[in-house]
Amino acid sequence: MPLSIPRAVLFDLDGTLADTAPDLAAAMNAVRASRGLDPAPYELLRPVASAGARGLIGAAFGLKPGDDGYEELRVAFLDQYETNIAVHTCLFQGIPALLGRLQHRGVTWGIVTNKASRFTDKLVPLISLGTAPCVVSGDTTPHSKPHPEPLLEAARRLDIDPMHCWYVGDDLRDVQAGRAAGMVTVAAAWGYCGNVEPVSWDADALAATPADLLQLIDSLA
Repeated sequence: MPLSIPRAVLFDLDGTLADTAPDLAAAMNAVRASRGLDPAPYELLRPVASAGARGLIGAAFGLKPGDDGYEELRVAFLDQYETNIAVHTCLFQGIPALLGRLQHRGVTWGIVTNKASRFTDKLVPLISLGTAPCVVSGDTTPHSKPHPEPLLEAARRLDIDPMHCWYVGDDLRDVQAGRAAGMVTVAAAWGYCGNVEPVSWDADALAATPADLLQLIDSLA
């Protein structure tokens, strides 16, 4: 899709705006400890953090949804995470400057995440994202990414045509959702990316850092 200056830039949360992996991994390892198991290596858990409970349980326990014991682990993990949701979580370097520059340019921004509102509503204010004009969580609409509906809901809330929106994320589902919503897609290579090298997923653009994304937008002026 041809690039032009966006009217809105929508972001995934985990692995795109915020480095949430340390707290997600800690919650998963607390569950392992409660079962008498040694911690799973952080290097194993970090790349799958964007996939949430499904990805982390798969990496830490080798289980997938529908397997015996999966649901019990999921509930225990989410309860543990909610209790310690922002101990080490922080914005990625360059994100505050990027958001400030977008606002200076008159480009609005928002968050579209598969994280349930139970967690999003608690986390966002704790990591200095409480001024987001729009936050759509994984349970805001009947569908989650890669379905386009959460992105379309964000566009409706901002009253901006999807074709004038960019969607930025660090997972294949983000690019799929953005493309299905008719938005320009940007792969955030600074994120977790699920151990995929090189990151691309046929996105319209690739940004190695938040500063690169800002430079891309500035180059279109």
